[in-house]
Amino acid sequence: MEVHIDLSGSRGHRAEIYRQIRAAILDGRIRAGDALPPTRELAQRLSVSRTTVSAAYDRLTAEGFLAGRIGAGTFVTARPGARAPEPAAAEGVRPLPEWDAVPAPPGPFAPSPEFDFRPGVPDLTRFPFEAWRRLVTQRLRAGQADLLTYGDPRGLPALRAELVRHLGVSRDVRAAPEQVVVTAGAQQTTDLIARVLLRPGDLAAVEDPGYPPPRLVLGTLGVRVAPVPVDDEGIVVSAIPPGTRLVYVTPSHQYPLGLAMSLERRLELLAWAERAGAVLVEDDYDSEFRYTGRPLEPLHSLDSRGRVVYVGSFSKVLWPGLRLGFLIAPPTLAPALAKAKYLADWAAPNLEQAALAAFMAEGGFARHIRRMRKIYRSRHELISSVLERDFADVLTPLPSTAGLHLSALAEQDLGPLVRRARSVGVRLYSLGDFSVGAERHGLVFGYGSVPTDRIEPGLAKLRELM
Repeated sequence: MEVHIDLSGSRGHRAEIYRQIRAAILDGRIRAGDALPPTRELAQRLSVSRTTVSAAYDRLTAEGFLAGRIGAGTFVTARPGARAPEPAAAEGVRPLPEWDAVPAPPGPFAPSPEFDFRPGVPDLTRFPFEAWRRLVTQRLRAGQADLLTYGDPRGLPALRAELVRHLGVSRDVRAAPEQVVVTAGAQQTTDLIARVLLRPGDLAAVEDPGYPPPRLVLGTLGVRVAPVPVDDEGIVVSAIPPGTRLVYVTPSHQYPLGLAMSLERRLELLAWAERAGAVLVEDDYDSEFRYTGRPLEPLHSLDSRGRVVYVGSFSKVLWPGLRLGFLIAPPTLAPALAKAKYLADWAAPNLEQAALAAFMAEGGFARHIRRMRKIYRSRHELISSVLERDFADVLTPLPSTAGLHLSALAEQDLGPLVRRARSVGVRLYSLGDFSVGAERHGLVFGYGSVPTDRIEPGLAKLRELM
């Protein structure tokens, strides 16, 4: 392994080599079993005699830090009781104050709790692994070197074309591939849009309650964020503050209430955006899973003035770790967003994009959605019926016809109940987890990752805690 040793200003080279290697072993930077460079190689690199290096190695060997193996080299031996590295000094560089308001990143989602009612998590056990493995392997075997180099910041042309075709058929979203930018998900999409359109101090609005990450992303960019209440028809347009330049909304399946924005409210919001010269970020995050009623027309389809950026993600349709999403921007905005994507991380991974494009072209994507829609619909209906049967005295389910979760209102704050439930293996969220100032109380029930046969036992356990 490569060992960094600094002999600048040192006169006792042998003692300095010994001291620095010993410190690296004790700190854990060099671990038991690691091989040190041969004495001749290290001596040449440090411009010292081989005898100097050998003497340092001999001393470390005598003290039990190293051991030589004939014909193999010199290796670090196990050293019980090695000290942990000292913590960094408290006087180090501090981040901007905006970052103090950002919560720590969540830990890994696995292993899942016994009863997993977290919203927005799909059923990963139902993913067609064999089909995906075949698509990835085919592209690796074909030796497509272009998939292993830097890609187009906008995304692979094949994937952008498939996205436009799919959304045109399934959501009546009409766009050209040149308007598409493939991203790492909705959070990066928000970051790119804000960087292109907003300056520090500008005002943006989000739904309250609403999806927390966009609010946090905007805040770290120095943007002032105004929470706007949501009623039974959607975001209250009259409550959007004057001077707002961007509004982030989830009109097809409001997050987390699950309500759909009425047509009248959509038209009102579009008219407001035109008057205010603002942009609407439409997050259509799980519209593929609609169970009853006619599909609702996206804001993007109603927009005739180029005021809507349509946002989607594959995290809930396929799996969260794929980290592929997309945006469809007005033609006037798309080139700048492609530049922002290039500056952020150049481009999304080509191999995953190529496999996804083939998955969509072969029909696997549409088949997976149809199959999962049936499964999620049965879970949606089961939770709804259990809530009506066993929780009618404490919870009022909100109308919901799509997505991977449904919500229910309560008369009091259920945050303490949620914490007790988590301690006994029932994982879910309260509406307060998604609110800034909204006064609504209730629970959010995700059903993407909870097996159907675990729904009733999990809800029964929750009922016992009430």
